[in-house]
Amino acid sequence: MTGHWPVMLETKGWDDYALLDMGDGEKLERYGTYVIRRPEAQAMGARRLAAAHWEQADATFTGDIEEEGPGRWRFARELPETWQMQVGAARFNGRFMSFRHVGVFPEQIAHWEWTEARIREAKRPLKVLNLFGYTGLASLLAAHAGAEVTHVDASKKAIGWARENQALSGMDDLPIRWICDDAMKFIAREERRGNRYDGIILDPPKYGRGPKGEVWDLFRDLPAMLDLVRSVMAKDASFVILSIYAIRASFLSNHELMMDVMHDLPGAVESGELVIREKGDANRALSTSLFSRWSAK
Repeated sequence: MTGHWPVMLETKGWDDYALLDMGDGEKLERYGTYVIRRPEAQAMGARRLAAAHWEQADATFTGDIEEEGPGRWRFARELPETWQMQVGAARFNGRFMSFRHVGVFPEQIAHWEWTEARIREAKRPLKVLNLFGYTGLASLLAAHAGAEVTHVDASKKAIGWARENQALSGMDDLPIRWICDDAMKFIAREERRGNRYDGIILDPPKYGRGPKGEVWDLFRDLPAMLDLVRSVMAKDASFVILSIYAIRASFLSNHELMMDVMHDLPGAVESGELVIREKGDANRALSTSLFSRWSAK
């Protein structure tokens, strides 16, 4: 087993996404045709665009920036409840959610493209488990690349949104199981059933609740979760991807935890940060999250 850190995985966006500017604790982004202004604790520098660009945003989040807090959006004009965007082969709906999110974490494209490449290079059908799967983009792109996917999320609304995105993408015939369940309970049952997976993706929140009130705490529960992940890996597993948006954590701590869990396997663990590169001459980088991923080779 070898380890590589720090690794910076960057995106400069794509047709339906761009980071336009950042600074003073906010970021200005384009999602499809809409310009959106939101709080961002990592945007600590000065803004580069004129104030008019920020003031003309189509939507501005003005609520509590904490994940558990209420949210409010201010709109410059009447906007539809949803709007369509595309990434790779997947189409999806954007929505203005109460916790300042819109249905996609654009920095994750670095993992999506890497996962698609590993699935295609495998030359065999891979079984992929996507825990905390949210609106389903990782699942859709993995299935489109040839994987059989099990998608798990504790939110019925998120599952419904993911299935909506599947229909928008014309991927209803792809082999995806959509499961509304507590991730920890589900993976424990899979271990007892003897079900094994070739690829595992997990993107846990800092805190969360399962459909029956189960409480998730990242710093308390992640080690046990990774032990369960290890227990459901196939003998010839291809990859495990962990993303963490609790920035007060350390990518190095995540790296050491992943190395500890995977220590007796061949392959490599690489860890670092997911980064969005700003459009324009400034070309500054915004760190959005931490990651650690193991691959067989």
